[in-house]
Amino acid sequence: MKALPAGVTEAQTLAEDLEVGCDVVVVGSGPGGAVTAWRLAEAGLQVVVVEEGGYFTKERFRGREDEAYPFLYQDGGQRTTADLAVTIMQGKAVGGGSVVNWTTCFRTPEDVVDHWHQKHEVKGIDNAALRPSFEAMEKRLNVEKVPLELVNKNNRSLWDGCEKLGIKADTISRNVLGCAQSGHCGHGCPIDAKQSMLITCLPDAMRAGAAVLSRARVERLELEGSRVVRVVAAALDGFGLSPTGKKITLKPRFVVVSGGAINSPALLLRSGAPDPHDRLGRRTFLHPVVASVAMFAEKIEGWRGAPQSVASHQYAHRGDEVGYFLEVAPVHPMLGSLSMGGFGPTHRDNMKRIAHMAGHIAISIDGFHDDVEGGTVSVQSGSGAPIVDYPIAERQWRGFRDGQKVLAQVGFAAGAVEVMTGHDPALVLKSVDDVGKIDDMPWAPCKVAVFSAHQMGGCGMSDDAKKGVVRSEDLRHHQVDNLHVVDGSTFPTSLGVNPQMSIYGLSHLVAGRLATIMKS
Repeated sequence: MKALPAGVTEAQTLAEDLEVGCDVVVVGSGPGGAVTAWRLAEAGLQVVVVEEGGYFTKERFRGREDEAYPFLYQDGGQRTTADLAVTIMQGKAVGGGSVVNWTTCFRTPEDVVDHWHQKHEVKGIDNAALRPSFEAMEKRLNVEKVPLELVNKNNRSLWDGCEKLGIKADTISRNVLGCAQSGHCGHGCPIDAKQSMLITCLPDAMRAGAAVLSRARVERLELEGSRVVRVVAAALDGFGLSPTGKKITLKPRFVVVSGGAINSPALLLRSGAPDPHDRLGRRTFLHPVVASVAMFAEKIEGWRGAPQSVASHQYAHRGDEVGYFLEVAPVHPMLGSLSMGGFGPTHRDNMKRIAHMAGHIAISIDGFHDDVEGGTVSVQSGSGAPIVDYPIAERQWRGFRDGQKVLAQVGFAAGAVEVMTGHDPALVLKSVDDVGKIDDMPWAPCKVAVFSAHQMGGCGMSDDAKKGVVRSEDLRHHQVDNLHVVDGSTFPTSLGVNPQMSIYGLSHLVAGRLATIMKS
């Protein structure tokens, strides 16, 4: 048994089986895993980060969608719910989802944290404790609010439409430094302007002695009694598709699982982790999204500039109805064509007008109503691959319909000459007088395009073991003494904002506590 050297080791290069001992294994290198590894390594602990995705640097990011989706996204960008009704966009690389997200940074709303206290028995995390961690991460990642003059035409159309309708909107904060407004955030930043984990906290961790093992898929945690004794992984080939045959065995004192809201519960399920109250993989939230294409006479060129820089949360709190918030999606050719309904000449003719399209989205806030409990993660027999089931409640369908109507009104108020819904075939609205037709469209699985770029839950935190998988103080598994889960899977509900800053803040806070525990 040996120690891995600090820095990145690419598992596809291993010539023989590998057995490693260390203080802490961190599974996953995204916002949860990277921040945790950095904090623990700086505390003097011997840390090994294991990442299924590949190690890519700015030289490999060429702004090509045909390269980005196969290499940087789970399932090549084709991950979906089991019924194919929701397309799930989720990153997979050294740096995790932070490598491909659109740099949008919101702190966890304080009323959401309060709700966790009141409804989900979360007593070890509160707004006062999170605040300094948010401040520290915002400083480390250069999070700053976007000035209105830097908003591209795609986002400006949302701003203008909201302003004319009296809908409150604001520019957002982004984690960038020296941004060239290339518009390729979702494909990996070619100039290292995006302050992702790839160029910030992971290098910080490696400078403190941490080792990162890429292209290594963790197959299971081996438990003896109430402890994890081994982490077993398979080395993958350079494409990240097939095992090379080399086995990796890690023997840590502690394990931190940070694989994200789908992969973390799937790993624990594959490992047979104790689940006496049937909580593991439950309450999985997707912030499901419906989209609207606003067509303008002038060119929008929605592939240029910061992908997201404007948002509206006016409809986030709707009482008995499911809330939603409004943002913008970039309009790149491949993403646009896959999202666009229609076949043959209809699809071709729409794509010819892609330079004139603005992409507006309404993001549903799940997990705050008793009949909107999110979905479940299970695993396939044999392969152990995750399965996501996400039944959409009637209350959510009403929210999608209402959000689609608001998006259409915003598009026309901004000057659009027509607006298309996400149905297939799309409903094409010619004026604001047509918006009522949205009520008559089918609102059911696979009848309208639904997307997810924000996955949360599945290993929810609660100090009541009957309600959650991990406790809140240190995100330790209720039944496994040396196992912690630190990522977005621990959120008891969705957030109502883009989740990356919430994961950064939570991870920074908890990792500081873990450093004290693990060194004692």
